[in-house]
Amino acid sequence: MSTENEGTAVPPAPSAPPVPVDAPAAPASQAQAPQGPYGQDAQGQVPQGQGASGDAGHPGVSSSAPDPSWPPPPPPTAPYGDGGSGSGPGGWGSSYQQPAPKSGRGRGGLVAAVLVAALVAGGMGGGLGYVLAKDNDESTGSTTVSASANGGDVKRDPGTTAGVAAKALPSTVTIEAESNSGEGGTGTGFVFDKQGHIVTNNHVVADAVDGGKLTATFPTGKKYDAEVVGHAQGYDVAVIKLKDAPSDLNPLTLGDSDKVAVGDSTIAIGAPFGLSDTVTTGIISAKNRPVASSDGSGSQASYMSALQTDASINPGNSGGPLLDARGNVIGINSAIQSTGNGGFGTGQSGSIGLGFAIPINQAKYVAQELIKNGKPVYAKIGASVSLDDSSDGAQITDQGAGGAAPVEPGGPAAKAGLKPGDVIIKLDDRVIDSGPTLIGEIWTHQPGDKVTITYERDGKQRTAEVTLGSRVGDN
Repeated sequence: MSTENEGTAVPPAPSAPPVPVDAPAAPASQAQAPQGPYGQDAQGQVPQGQGASGDAGHPGVSSSAPDPSWPPPPPPTAPYGDGGSGSGPGGWGSSYQQPAPKSGRGRGGLVAAVLVAALVAGGMGGGLGYVLAKDNDESTGSTTVSASANGGDVKRDPGTTAGVAAKALPSTVTIEAESNSGEGGTGTGFVFDKQGHIVTNNHVVADAVDGGKLTATFPTGKKYDAEVVGHAQGYDVAVIKLKDAPSDLNPLTLGDSDKVAVGDSTIAIGAPFGLSDTVTTGIISAKNRPVASSDGSGSQASYMSALQTDASINPGNSGGPLLDARGNVIGINSAIQSTGNGGFGTGQSGSIGLGFAIPINQAKYVAQELIKNGKPVYAKIGASVSLDDSSDGAQITDQGAGGAAPVEPGGPAAKAGLKPGDVIIKLDDRVIDSGPTLIGEIWTHQPGDKVTITYERDGKQRTAEVTLGSRVGDN
């Protein structure tokens, strides 16, 4: 599956057009004129002649040939679920037109007459009710029951949405990233530790990586300058650090995304279309969803085995936390599926109830590596696989990226006996239907992990134990 990342410059939120309604005509005596590809191998390499498309919030997958260099090209279409970059023309339907004036006669006149009769009856009823109430007040006292001055006490337990939001919001930030040329967008992040590290999406901060401007604003309005500590394009995870960070930061509690179940409640926090500190709710609607995403601006694709949620996620939500019912972070909102047409006169897509989040167990590992080394570390099997749109598995290609060997000599796949032409159909208990799915599943593991690969060769199924290797950096 491919989708769109939510992110690019976020347009101001416009008001919705008025809904056309046929206004009843006034009586004749008072009548007046009515007025939002996969393209790499299982080790971060792109084979010749393969390709794909899409990113969270990015619709569609294509089979066009990708660039043989790593990282792979982005899917041709797709937007991020946060505030990344990229917009274009589009809209949510035809423009509103004022209905043509109607005659005061016929049905319109009848409706008006009925309304007049109703108003007269309503006036009589209201007058009568007032007299009766007045008499009652004077004889027995008022029967009206008034609420206390503060509207009554409302109990908001810690497990309620309001309780979770009240605790989590102070630890989220709205991120504004701007390049040297002045381009940029808005996204979200959350406090990772007391040292001032903020976790977000790579596509949220990409514009500010090479000397751009980066700020993080808390719900209190306090704004801090920040710098990029490290970013992982393939994982779509980045870590920034606040300059002159306050001493009272409260990191959000990280949950266990492996224990999340379909149907669990979710709470998403972000800045959709630049509307900071927005809270939406939903459920986990699927797990282990293979997603390749990009912001559609020419950057390379990201791959994930995502948590799917129907909590409303829009451009600007990217990088924000996806919480469980107890307020633990279970994922990072990253992308959305789109119908292909933008909204509000822009090319950006809006929520249709299909949002995707990077599982926090994976994001935590990536963030810790970025803080420690400044570069991401990817697990790999050491083989190039086809990125064609397929449902038959991930086939090891006959030629590797840039003319390299399709199976890395001495690498994990070679040691396990895998060869060009083998079709990988399972990794442990996960069904593999394509190259991008294999990549996303491999990247949920860490270098050194042992996995069982099931593959087909000459019409027969075989299995092999593979110890995953490692690759440092995005290049």
